[in-house]
Amino acid sequence: MNTYTQNVAQLLAAAALSLSLPSMAQMTMDHSKMGMDQARTGTAATPSLTDGEVRKIDKENGKITIKHGEIKHMDMPPMTMVFNAKDKAMLDKIQVGQKIQFIVIQDAGKMVVTDIQPGK
Repeated sequence: MNTYTQNVAQLLAAAALSLSLPSMAQMTMDHSKMGMDQARTGTAATPSLTDGEVRKIDKENGKITIKHGEIKHMDMPPMTMVFNAKDKAMLDKIQVGQKIQFIVIQDAGKMVVTDIQPGK
């Protein structure tokens, strides 16, 4: 085999291997504590306020991107992620860059913000 063909074959093999491996998030996060099975087991902790900062607001689709601290009742580490808003009208009360406190729950496989308040 010539060098070009060998390089293409190696690249394809590496791509196939990388697609078959689980992502780092799947390997390190324990989803069992994040309310994924709370309807079945009834083990979810009571939702509580979490500190965060608004990064993006998508009023049309009812979504909000929040950089947040630890979400204790879901055993979720700090990160930035997109949440669904329970009610699009709650997004009218906030703006990008604002410090907030919010409550999030797991509902039908989605992370849903049910309450947003000004941060402290």
